[in-house]
Amino acid sequence: MIAVLRHKAFRHLFLAQVVALLGTGLATVALALLAWDLAGDEAGEVLGTALAIKMAVYVTLAPVSGALVPPRLRKPVLVALDLVRAAVALMLPFVDALWQVYLLIALLQSASAGFTPLFQSLIPELLPDERDYTRALSLSRLAYDLESLLSPMFAAALLTVISFHGLFAGTSAGFVLSALLVLGTAFPVAAVAQGSGHPYERALRGMRTYLRTPRLRGLLAINLVAAAGGAMVFVNTVVVVRGTLGGGDREVAWALAAFGLGSMAVALLLPRLLDRVPDRRVMLASAAAMVAALLVAIALWLGHAVQWVTLLPLWAVFGMAYAGQVTPGGRLLRRSTRTEDLPFLFAAQFSLSHACWLLCYPLAGWVGARFGLDVALVALSVVAIAGFAYAWRTWPRQETSALPHRHDGLPPNDPHWREHPANGDGEHAHAYFIDALHQRWPK
Repeated sequence: MIAVLRHKAFRHLFLAQVVALLGTGLATVALALLAWDLAGDEAGEVLGTALAIKMAVYVTLAPVSGALVPPRLRKPVLVALDLVRAAVALMLPFVDALWQVYLLIALLQSASAGFTPLFQSLIPELLPDERDYTRALSLSRLAYDLESLLSPMFAAALLTVISFHGLFAGTSAGFVLSALLVLGTAFPVAAVAQGSGHPYERALRGMRTYLRTPRLRGLLAINLVAAAGGAMVFVNTVVVVRGTLGGGDREVAWALAAFGLGSMAVALLLPRLLDRVPDRRVMLASAAAMVAALLVAIALWLGHAVQWVTLLPLWAVFGMAYAGQVTPGGRLLRRSTRTEDLPFLFAAQFSLSHACWLLCYPLAGWVGARFGLDVALVALSVVAIAGFAYAWRTWPRQETSALPHRHDGLPPNDPHWREHPANGDGEHAHAYFIDALHQRWPK
């Protein structure tokens, strides 16, 4: 996995991701503690609202982020967005009302909605070999997991000498350092998408490609399962630790670190596993594990058995299942479109996956605050089971990177089609718009 860091440009972008994530992790802990400071027992509802705002911004802005930015402007745009995030993070310690929190979160996440899909779409251009790209995805997932593990641990250590308000300064520093690393990275020369047109038209092309590809619809359903379990952890950890278990700020950080530890363990195993086991099997098994973890959580709450000895292992299982679901997703996206259209497809994935979080965050926060965590867990479990069932049904069991089809009924000059060499049976192969033909592919 570490071998992909020999690519200098990817190494710089990866380091930029790591430092930005470290800062984001500090902000996650600080935001949870700020919510408790402002709202007490209703902190879950506050966090649910703040995170729902974040997801609404992502769903709205992410689809057009890749379409609006010309390839030659990718570097200055990424640097500018990092600096905007740094400035907003510095303002958060000074808020004293909930509306100020919500406004700053909207500004911060608007910058992230533009930054993340654009950043992610660069990686397959830098690493055209699929084995390298698979390892880069796992390394990227590992960076997220290290953020989930190390940031809470770092935050717990810092909280012994400073208040949680000081953690926002670390967030700002991470974004500034990320901007400097992006500035020093040599970007690839990107091909210009054919049939460009209006930015919204290009963004909708990414959405259409995504929603008309069976395996990507399966990926979206698995994202829903991941969001159901992840929302419980991210929204209600502070409520469980501070309210149910009577812990303090550092205990909140350690509970979040347990989730990160489980996620990191799976991320380390995935590269070799995905070399031997199909993505579908790995991701569906992880989704099933997430459903099982939610059902176990319901049993613990109903049985009044929530203790440290049960909470930390359960949070680790949530982390393991989460990593197994979200890490391989970039491989599916890469197989489903041309290189020049990758920014649009990554933006569609970013937006649609966060629509899942937009549903699950309010369920975890608002329902938990008003009706209890047991009711919130039941609601999240229903969502997860529905997502798992749909993914199992819609994702073809037998598929190749490009599925065979005929071009009957399609305009001959359609710029969105890409023909591949025949698969030995005289048919052309194509990776997307399969459903538009309403045909089945051979087993």
